Amino acid sequence: MAGSQWELPPELCCRPMAFVALTGLDVVYNAVHRAIWDAFCANRRADRVPISFKVLPGDHEYPKCRTKRTSYEWYIPKGIVKTGWMNKHLNLVPGLVVLFYELDWDDPQWKEKQSECATKVEIVRTSLQGRNTKVAVVLIQKKTPLPPGEDLVASERASALCSSCDLSGKSLFVLPHTDHLVGYIIRLENAFYEHAQTYYYTEIRRVKSHKEFLNKTTHQLLFVRHQFKMAFLSELKQDTQNALKYYRAAYSLVHELRAHETNMLEIKTMAGFINYKICRLCFQHNTPLDAIAQFRKHIDLCKKKIGCAELAFEHSAWMSKQFQSFGELFDEAIKLGLTAIQTQNPGFYYQQAACYSQERKQMAQQLCQAGTTYPSPDPLDTQSGGLDFYGQRPWRQGHQSIDPTDPEKEKLGILALQIKERDVPHSELIIALLSNAVAQFKKYKCPRMKSHLMVQMGEEYYHAKDYTKALKLLDYVMCDYRTERWWPLLTAILTTALHCAYLMASVKDYVIYCMELLGRASTLKEEQKSRIEKNLFKVLMNDIPEAESECDQSSVGAARSLWTDRMALSGSNELTVEMQDYIPFIQCKARFQSPSFHVDQPIQLQVFLRADCPHPVSFSKLTVSLSNQEYNQWCVVESSGQDSMTLLPGKPRCYNFSFVAKTEDVGKKVEMTGVEMMLGGDSGRCVFLSWRGAGGDAASTQEALQASRSSRRWGRGNEARQELDWDTLTLQHSTMIISRVPRICVQLSHQPPALTNEMFCISLTVQSQEDIVAKDVKLTAGLKPGQEAGLGQTTHVTLDGSSVCDDNAPALLTDVPLGDLTPGEKLEKCVYMKCVSTGPRIFLFHVAYSIDTAVEGRHIVCNCHKDETVTVETVVPFEVSVKFVSTKFEPLEQVAVDIPFLLMTDILSSSPWPLLLSSSSLQLLTVTSSTPQLQSQLQQVVLQTGESASECFCLRCPADTSSSNTVATGQYVVSWRRKCSSADSPLIQTTVTLPHVILESVPLYIYADLPSFGRVRDSLPVRYHIENRTAQVQEVEIAVDPSDAFMFSGLKQVRLRVLPSTEQQMLYNYYPLMAGYQTLPQLNISLPRCPTSSSPALRRFLPQRIFVKPQGRQPDDASIAAA
Repeated sequence: MAGSQWELPPELCCRPMAFVALTGLDVVYNAVHRAIWDAFCANRRADRVPISFKVLPGDHEYPKCRTKRTSYEWYIPKGIVKTGWMNKHLNLVPGLVVLFYELDWDDPQWKEKQSECATKVEIVRTSLQGRNTKVAVVLIQKKTPLPPGEDLVASERASALCSSCDLSGKSLFVLPHTDHLVGYIIRLENAFYEHAQTYYYTEIRRVKSHKEFLNKTTHQLLFVRHQFKMAFLSELKQDTQNALKYYRAAYSLVHELRAHETNMLEIKTMAGFINYKICRLCFQHNTPLDAIAQFRKHIDLCKKKIGCAELAFEHSAWMSKQFQSFGELFDEAIKLGLTAIQTQNPGFYYQQAACYSQERKQMAQQLCQAGTTYPSPDPLDTQSGGLDFYGQRPWRQGHQSIDPTDPEKEKLGILALQIKERDVPHSELIIALLSNAVAQFKKYKCPRMKSHLMVQMGEEYYHAKDYTKALKLLDYVMCDYRTERWWPLLTAILTTALHCAYLMASVKDYVIYCMELLGRASTLKEEQKSRIEKNLFKVLMNDIPEAESECDQSSVGAARSLWTDRMALSGSNELTVEMQDYIPFIQCKARFQSPSFHVDQPIQLQVFLRADCPHPVSFSKLTVSLSNQEYNQWCVVESSGQDSMTLLPGKPRCYNFSFVAKTEDVGKKVEMTGVEMMLGGDSGRCVFLSWRGAGGDAASTQEALQASRSSRRWGRGNEARQELDWDTLTLQHSTMIISRVPRICVQLSHQPPALTNEMFCISLTVQSQEDIVAKDVKLTAGLKPGQEAGLGQTTHVTLDGSSVCDDNAPALLTDVPLGDLTPGEKLEKCVYMKCVSTGPRIFLFHVAYSIDTAVEGRHIVCNCHKDETVTVETVVPFEVSVKFVSTKFEPLEQVAVDIPFLLMTDILSSSPWPLLLSSSSLQLLTVTSSTPQLQSQLQQVVLQTGESASECFCLRCPADTSSSNTVATGQYVVSWRRKCSSADSPLIQTTVTLPHVILESVPLYIYADLPSFGRVRDSLPVRYHIENRTAQVQEVEIAVDPSDAFMFSGLKQVRLRVLPSTEQQMLYNYYPLMAGYQTLPQLNISLPRCPTSSSPALRRFLPQRIFVKPQGRQPDDASIAAA
């Protein structure tokens, strides 16, 4: 039979929906009817009721209803379910027939149209021929109807129409053709759905009522049939819970049937149908575990029900279809939101379906003998063109006895089925199922299952003689098996791929797979490898290889002719094979003998080769490609004798290459880009084996890792062996060309730390140790690149130490010429660094020169250099503190205008080296000096670590100073250098910005002239000066407070007037009474016209105390005489 016989019928696989027939609609010529039909059918959303609509003519003939059976006493069923029953209820027998008729309530010809409508309803009822199908009428009206109860005419006429048509009021509907047509249609649909459900409910009850007439002796088939029908009608009614219950009952009953060879196929077919429905409903109810359990139960019950032994392939086909159908259901459920996992996904069911298809193919090859002719007449033909019951044989339909009616016809039928099975494209079926399984395993990230099935697909393509696709799949899968080191599996796949390549006469693929089957990954026996090696060298000699032993003999002849054509072609005798992706029979490992070479040394590299094949291998040429192609000419070896270019099996061989690097490549990396070996020669076919980088193949990385682990575990005892250990050889694909080793001595001397802004000297001494003259010596000195970005702007380097360099000096001096150095000559140079900021800095001194030398007879000029670095910490040399005080040395927060005050500076040394302070100066802005010429008080002062030096300046803010509250004072400049530096070394000037001062104006300035000290009982004249600093006449009241330490003469209390910008003086004679520091009598001063000025504020400029010396003894004449 054809493969399509096992496909599930479409009426079984679709979702059953209530069938509603629409009559009276002219959808071709009537636009209104067309709009109504489109509203029913077009763009149906998922939330609309599940109904299948079909437009039928009013006089459509529905399937005839058989006479209802009143007794089953003598009835013997001929089968379980008829092939047309599901389609009949899905598409032929409606649950509801709806008649559409255009009639308005106020139609002038109401009577005539009412009668016509009743006639059409009667025609529909007659065509249904006694079925229980419901009938409804829809009146298409132009006007929107009034709410129920308001239109009395409509109510009367509706009642009359129902009476004439023999309809209930619930079966008459009105459809206004207005803008809201879709809304009315949806309401109609819901009403139709209720009518249809009533019909299917009635049908279920009718079928269920037959059960009481059945007996289990002769009516076993009817028990199954009735349960199936009730389940299917429940699905049409959208009662899926009851449908599942009926299907489960039917499934149990079908396995209770007496099974024998004549009815085995029918039982399995119906069991498969019912199982499909149960699993579909379980997935629909979101109970996937129930579906899986049901399917496993189904397979366990049916897998041994093979049936006729001559048709055993049919059982495998049926089993394959069961797994495939369940896989499709599973996949469909996943698309609707079900979650699957790695261990339970549709791929396993597709895979099992493919396995049964392969079993079907094998059985068909055994049972379906070639050479027989198809019987005539055809035993598979039927009068009706199809089967009456599912799962029955065409030549004995309706036969339910154990023995066949006609053994000869049975034999011919089996023969016809076997002959038809020979034409089934088994490989296509298997490949399609495997492809579905691969897609599922790829989706659920099961790479090994995917690879396993892809191998099966490749083998199936091979059996189907589609060698191109087979080779493509197998080549893709081999990458995984090489990586995971499954050598037996890889060997089996390579063998199949070699067969494909031979039968396709694909020279390159044949050569590749031969080389890999000869390699260390192959598990073939030695005699098989020897045969493959001979075939490989036949291809290299442009001869036709021998056929592979397991190839299909029918295809070998065509393959030989293809090989003959290939060998005759000219221009295709050269092949390049990338060995990195395979595990070939020749291994290659290349390495530079050192990770780096000096430019005055020859660069040496080695190429190690080893053959894993049974017989020696000769090759013609070996080349190494480097990143600098100019060196490639030195890395070529060609055969000059047979022995030198032959590899013995399992014996590593080393080839050495050497070349001299170019001086312009100093500092560059030389890499191996590839190693290439040429097999064959000009007389035959040339195969270039190409390794990327320094060699190695698909298995080398893992082997090197294992070798390193074993060497760590067992020690290095094998190093004493003379024989080369292949596994311990490591790849070294690149080397660095570095400059010649310099033979000069570079010494640095300095006195750290450096001080901020000083010219810090680092002395450089260069001495040549070369045997010949070092030419073109150059110095690069300064801040080493790669440090913090800010250091470059705060570091300046110069060779001139006579003056302080400016900010334009660079941070790094480059290529300063120093001339030539003869052998043993010494050169000294001083480099000065100016560091503006503190912190550590790394200074670089790079001395470069060139020298002539010879390498392997070649004259080259080598550039040599030597680097020295030194880290220098920069610190602050001293700290300057500044403060403003009054003439009485009291701290000032505000400075009075045009009144003297003092500036005190203090320099504290933090340098570890002695500092020489050359001088200091003030650069004043808004204030002036009270002395005619400011002189430094720190000239040539030497400060040790922790010592300090102070200065004092008397300043005054002029009266014409800016009116702003705060003014800038100026700068304090200190000139200094290290004490240990030479006398001609430049002085460093450190500038300190003086703080701003806050100005205040005083209305009255009072100061006193008095001697520096007094004496007890001696007169002490004190003159007070009172200056009016305002533009008004000031009245001043002065009172002198009494004091225990002084007597005084003068006005004790006075009131006077002081004109603007004028001065008044008052003289007092104080008479000290006690010695020591004594408090002067205080003046109480008040300004009636300036009440804000207090007496303490006005007298703060006056001296508070004075030192009084004791009274000295007067020498008398007696004492003088005694003396």
